[in-house]
Amino acid sequence: MRRRALLSWAGSSWGLAIAGSFAGCEGCGPKETGAPPSAPASLGPGAWRERDFAADADWPEPGRVVVSPCPGAPLLVALHGAGENVRGLLAGSRGWRDDYALPRAERRLHAPPLTREDFESLVEPARLAAVNESLANAPYEGLAVACPFTPRVQTLEGAKRWASFLERTLLPRAKKDAGLLANAKVGIDGVSMGGRLALLVGLARPDLFDSVGALQPALSVDEAGYFAELIANSARTQPRPLRLVTSEGDPFRDAIRALSDGLTRRGLEHRLLVTPGPHDYAWNRGPGSLEMLLWHDRVLRGREAV
Repeated sequence: MRRRALLSWAGSSWGLAIAGSFAGCEGCGPKETGAPPSAPASLGPGAWRERDFAADADWPEPGRVVVSPCPGAPLLVALHGAGENVRGLLAGSRGWRDDYALPRAERRLHAPPLTREDFESLVEPARLAAVNESLANAPYEGLAVACPFTPRVQTLEGAKRWASFLERTLLPRAKKDAGLLANAKVGIDGVSMGGRLALLVGLARPDLFDSVGALQPALSVDEAGYFAELIANSARTQPRPLRLVTSEGDPFRDAIRALSDGLTRRGLEHRLLVTPGPHDYAWNRGPGSLEMLLWHDRVLRGREAV
């Protein structure tokens, strides 16, 4: 994460609370060491549709979304991290496209087998083999993807308010722009700050989403029990496929493992994936994009996930 992003993140009450869990651990913390690419990784901007939203009663801030159309497919809402949040509406909404190489991941999933280089070398041989076996048995069909500018929402109540904006404004517009039916299945996922919000929004409004994922979500160990209870409460009324992803060098790894352990103790079905790699742009461009697209493509289509 760039210095200004880290300072902005750490200056918030949420950032201070989480950063405190890394006190005394030199080298730990929510930083991104890799640099984003200077240009879109593959598909040109013309292949995506971009839309701005004015502040309204549901959400008192301007919004923006970048949509990759895929007529007839499920829709994935992908939330970016804190580094893109501080760059503003335009760069933030384009984060998955321009900084996290989502178009490249989409192209490679359509043309397996995948290689270590596709994962930025951040993949174990057994995982790479399992992914390629899955793709050989059932080809990746593709997703429409909506990438909204992700607000810095810290709480469940804030997530409920933003979910109202998603329900009434952003999701209907994104489905139309993507060439989807109004009843198309919808998943939500995100990375770091966006992973935290994906969990909160998915739990606050399980009726809006058919799958919920979180990549390296920005949680503290002390919050693991709280999030486990939120998930338990949500599952009682409307269970949804859930997956948590972390990495060996992720500063939030211990919190994510603690959350997974809490879910296991409660008998709540979910998946936990731990990959090689740090918490940075290279991880987002490799395991982050590939694993997110493949998992939601599988579960939203009722197929077995790898």
